[in-house]
Amino acid sequence: MYAIVKTGGKQYTVAPGDILSIEKIDAEAGAQVELQTLCLIDSKKSTFDAEKASKTKVVAEVLEQYRGEKQLVFKFKKRKNYKKLNGHRQQLTRVRIVSVGSEKAAASAQAK
Repeated sequence: MYAIVKTGGKQYTVAPGDILSIEKIDAEAGAQVELQTLCLIDSKKSTFDAEKASKTKVVAEVLEQYRGEKQLVFKFKKRKNYKKLNGHRQQLTRVRIVSVGSEKAAASAQAK
């Protein structure tokens, strides 16, 4: 079983035991957070209705808060001698998916 969740304006396909890097969530390391479910897909049936899918809980455990790699932003206008260089580092959160609905991650996946 896996689900499609929405967080930080992006959508991710998740299954129990997956580790994701998502935009920053205000939670301490070790805390559990619930993610918004858009779609639920099981081997027998799929739920694409947003209302029914949102009733399914996708629980994630926060592993760490960190900053991503530096992205360079270079602006210039040709023949005008205009050049500007900026950098940006995004605040990110690494999470492990604990459960999708009633299905939980295997014990060996949580031990890593």
